[in-house]
Amino acid sequence: MRTSARSGRSVMSPRPRPAPPRDAVHHPVFARFYARMSVQADAHGGLAALRGELLHGLSGRIIEIGAGNGLNFAHYPRAVCEVVAVEPERTLRRLASSAAQRAEVPVDVVPGAAEALPVKSEAFDAAVASLVLCTVRDLPRSLAELHRVIRPGGELRFFEHGLAPGPTMASVQRALDRTVWPRLFGGCHTARDTLAAIEAAGFRIVQQRGVRVPERGPALPTSYCVIGSARRSDD
Repeated sequence: MRTSARSGRSVMSPRPRPAPPRDAVHHPVFARFYARMSVQADAHGGLAALRGELLHGLSGRIIEIGAGNGLNFAHYPRAVCEVVAVEPERTLRRLASSAAQRAEVPVDVVPGAAEALPVKSEAFDAAVASLVLCTVRDLPRSLAELHRVIRPGGELRFFEHGLAPGPTMASVQRALDRTVWPRLFGGCHTARDTLAAIEAAGFRIVQQRGVRVPERGPALPTSYCVIGSARRSDD
């Protein structure tokens, strides 16, 4: 409160605006790099075809975690009535919002972290995790949240990095995960056993196959991936 020099009356001073909430994930440099790299990988590295395979046959209400810059949106079948796309990183979320406007299905892009999804329990027919479970801070908790929000018998579609089958590359992956890789690449861990974690969270693997990305050329620590689906199990 302050006093007006002319009238002598007390007037209210404007309150300072509160600072915007801090994002759960903040990797602006990596986000810009990822946005460029992912578009190139879709066009030349075969990722667009894998996205189509991942989402084929989905219907109803879908939640996608770690939507990134929204490259999955163009591949959702028209039988999908709504996609809630959760993306914690602000730069990527802005790009995802632009991609949502061009999608043929309704897409609502929202902030949030996989470890605490801002949605009701058992509200979705299926969930999609695409190249994101490698980056979450707490993998068991993130999968537990997916189990919570999918209806009983609902489906989890996944396309994720995995541990290399050979001991040499697997050792390289583990060494990178302990040192520089997560810091350089937005929290990415290349050596997580995604399938085991999915099963431990209460899902039953329905189908899965290993894929190499890119299919040709030198293998990278992130080249060894798995794509498939699982069902929420309530046994």
